[in-house]
Amino acid sequence: MLHANGSLLTVDVGDRTAETTAIDDELEAFIGGRGVSTKLAHDRIPFDADPLGPENRLYLASGPLQQSSMSFTGRMNMTGVSPLTGSLLSSNAGGYLSRNFVGTGHSVVEIAGESDELIAVHVSDEGVEFEAVPELEGATVPEVTEEMNDRYGFESENLVTIGPAGENEVRFAAPMTYDERAFGRGGLGAVLGSKNVKCLTFEGDSAPDVEFPNEDIQMDVHRQAATSDDIFRRQGTTHLVQVLNDNFSLPTRYFSELSFEHAEKINGDRVEEKKYKKAACSVCAFACKLPTRDEESGLETEGPEFETVMAFGSNSAVDDIVEIMKSNELCDDLGMDTISCGNTIAAYLASEDEFGNVELIHELIEKIAHREGVGDKLAEGIDRIHEDLGVENWTVKGMDFAAHDGRVVHGQGLSYAVGTRGADHMFSTLMIPEYNDVIPAEGTAGKSEFLIDHENRNAVRDSAVLCQFGLGRVIEEEVFEALFDEDYEDILAVGNRIVNLERHFANQRGVDSEDDRLPYDLPDLESSIQEYYAARGWTDDGVVPGDLAADAAQAD
Repeated sequence: MLHANGSLLTVDVGDRTAETTAIDDELEAFIGGRGVSTKLAHDRIPFDADPLGPENRLYLASGPLQQSSMSFTGRMNMTGVSPLTGSLLSSNAGGYLSRNFVGTGHSVVEIAGESDELIAVHVSDEGVEFEAVPELEGATVPEVTEEMNDRYGFESENLVTIGPAGENEVRFAAPMTYDERAFGRGGLGAVLGSKNVKCLTFEGDSAPDVEFPNEDIQMDVHRQAATSDDIFRRQGTTHLVQVLNDNFSLPTRYFSELSFEHAEKINGDRVEEKKYKKAACSVCAFACKLPTRDEESGLETEGPEFETVMAFGSNSAVDDIVEIMKSNELCDDLGMDTISCGNTIAAYLASEDEFGNVELIHELIEKIAHREGVGDKLAEGIDRIHEDLGVENWTVKGMDFAAHDGRVVHGQGLSYAVGTRGADHMFSTLMIPEYNDVIPAEGTAGKSEFLIDHENRNAVRDSAVLCQFGLGRVIEEEVFEALFDEDYEDILAVGNRIVNLERHFANQRGVDSEDDRLPYDLPDLESSIQEYYAARGWTDDGVVPGDLAADAAQAD
């Protein structure tokens, strides 16, 4: 089966040491990206590690496809114990980092320990250097990029950076690359902050060889990406704003309503009006990114994408796309996940009856990043503060909800309940077949097998590492088989092992069926959860049996 080649580089930022280890067996068994990172994290992070303590480890990993010339491959994976959920969490980001990363010769870089001062870590194919950077304390993401460029000629595509939010251990702080691309959900930026790592840089010309079984399929995918007339190429995910508002749901006013009366003011058409050029990720011809500019104010940012429009738009009752662009820019500069930041602010707006107050929203973004005043409380996330605010707890396992509302697309709701990442839509993306009438949107009964297939496929997607935009458009079952030179069911079996390892790690930290809960009722939810457990081979309590976990962890 196709898999990444390269070594594991373990960087201990406390001891200032770097060690290279061969991980050929792990890569062959888990492909790369999320898969190999999950395997390593499961083996090397203590089950009782404090997410913000020195025993937690952070894994940056590429997959085999980052050494291809195929569209939809300009991404990288990051894995660690999440300060927001308390379990293993993988996130990925696009941009141009991945090709610089594989040039170092490593497939995985592991960050361990805890530095006693703020540092930058420089990784190249010639070794690792540690640099004390006390002068960068409190610097924004673009300010760090500018400084690294002045000193070493590094560009934003060489960097993974945290802003003030990461330094201050905001539980939804996001590491950033290319200045505006986030390893978004789960607060892995706070993990880097707890280790006193302000930025990581990557450069080199020593990418290991990867043998691709079918070079022609890469060109076919690339050609289809370049010639597609898909609306997502023009509007990114913001195309969904109006579609979902009119036909399904758009969370509004802190999830208290299912549609926004001013959706047409913040939809994809409004974003496209502000788009001033095309942009993409590395080697990708789909070019779905959204460089936007408001001529009147001079504001420039990338995005906002659909989830950001929901969190800072409808869920906060803001009907001005420029103000949402501003919220997006602030989060990128300060290093925060826009979904969790926007939803947490929406919770505060609900508690204060201040929906639509954009000045307050922008003030709160700054205060959260610096943990100033009420921002110190909000930086903990909704799950930890909802009682103090007097609002409902719109989270699962500590993760606040994405825009795809499980009250309307019920299979996605089931996914939120059982997913190890909680209420994160990318773990299964089951909402896509529900929106497209492949399966009915209503009801959870009988959807467990379909959900498991999606979870397993997406685990492989994140191990390869592939962009979600390619799946279902260009990269379907037969393309998977051609890329990996393997039967589709055998490919999905790798994803199954990854999900089992993630759940087993969560089980060891106390997660079981009691945590697989939603803040709303769905038809047949309890029986569907049990059906899901049985199909996965888990116990009635949602626990991965020891023998199943041992089988999943095998790397040979």
